[in-house]
Amino acid sequence: MAARTSAGGAKSQGRLRYGDTAKATVVHARERQMTAFVAKSGGGRKYFETVFRYAPLERVDLIKAGVPAQMAVAVAKAMGVTKDSLYQTLGLPRATIDRKLRDGKALSSDESSRVLGIARLVGQAQAIIEESGDPAGFNAAEWVAQWLAQPVAALGGRKPGELMDTAEGQAIVSNLLDRAVSGAYS
Repeated sequence: MAARTSAGGAKSQGRLRYGDTAKATVVHARERQMTAFVAKSGGGRKYFETVFRYAPLERVDLIKAGVPAQMAVAVAKAMGVTKDSLYQTLGLPRATIDRKLRDGKALSSDESSRVLGIARLVGQAQAIIEESGDPAGFNAAEWVAQWLAQPVAALGGRKPGELMDTAEGQAIVSNLLDRAVSGAYS
């Protein structure tokens, strides 16, 4: 591991600098606030669209910092599915997530990536509807939950939810949603 030079000129092997720690603290605080917002808003339409509109590097920072385990529960609630159903769709180990919930711990990078990935997909659907000009009464989170469970011809009859347990699968599903809106099914 390369040595880092601190502001005072001292070198440290692999230690976080103050700026790195402060950045992680800000990321954790922001994600805790957003988790509470999703839980309180009963769906958090603005939260999901915000996650969708984050710059990719902001999402990477959130993923590396680890989102609170409570985020998975808030997303499941917003989608109108059980947490067990969400865990299964995302390939998350129930016992591990439940332990992290109980202990108030953050999800791992991999777990955070999966949870933020589905939140981003909901935000993508919400943004599409917002841009269409008629979002009244539309619940993007519930719509996405239903859409993920339906076989899609463009996926050879597979359900989009079957792909949500990997980053590559989430990218395919996101692209499929964009193609469906534009009418470019293939």
